[in-house]
Amino acid sequence: MDVIADSEARLSWVLAGLAGLVGAAAFTVTGGYFVTFMTGNAERGVLGFFTDQPTMARAAIFITLSFVGGVVVASLCRRHLWVNHPHGATVLTTFALVVASVVDLIMAGWDAPQVEFVPILFVAFGIGALNTSFCKDGEVSIPLSYVTGTLVKMGQGIERHISGGKASDWLGYFLLYFSFVAGALIGGLVSLVISNPQMLVTATVISAVVSTYTYTVADRTGVLG
Repeated sequence: MDVIADSEARLSWVLAGLAGLVGAAAFTVTGGYFVTFMTGNAERGVLGFFTDQPTMARAAIFITLSFVGGVVVASLCRRHLWVNHPHGATVLTTFALVVASVVDLIMAGWDAPQVEFVPILFVAFGIGALNTSFCKDGEVSIPLSYVTGTLVKMGQGIERHISGGKASDWLGYFLLYFSFVAGALIGGLVSLVISNPQMLVTATVISAVVSTYTYTVADRTGVLG
């Protein structure tokens, strides 16, 4: 992130915000499931069996598998189908959220007190796919929901700045982190106004808007290349 405010960085902030918002939507409308925090799911998947929470442990394991599945499917599509269309990752995320919303409405209805677990698996799949939006040489260059890694890089950048570097060594990572948190904050505020299934639908609509942007603007200008 040598250039803080180039087009790729700005788009990463938008998508990180989307990841934060979707993560907040899933967390607030369920019993506290994480669809962006795979470190937490890894620990919960193990420790839940030792703390009399086997249901949460199994849920964490399935969410992790769905997340990885989203990464794998999006990566396969990127290699074989989206060679010149990297916007496909965001489209796949939106498609997964649409499926999640439809499945939840079928299972629980519009006014249900809580979103069902099965739709959350599709949400996790979508977040996994979203994380493949920025790739270089077959590897993710900007992990959108990997906040731990972002903070580590930010901390290292701060050290470089202190040791004679410049603010750009860490500011880009801070803005990526801030965007994710801002998205989560917006999701939390929205959850205070609308009910649980409607929250998932709202996240889907926002994702569709972002996907439209990546398709009509970012992809055509080569931002995601």
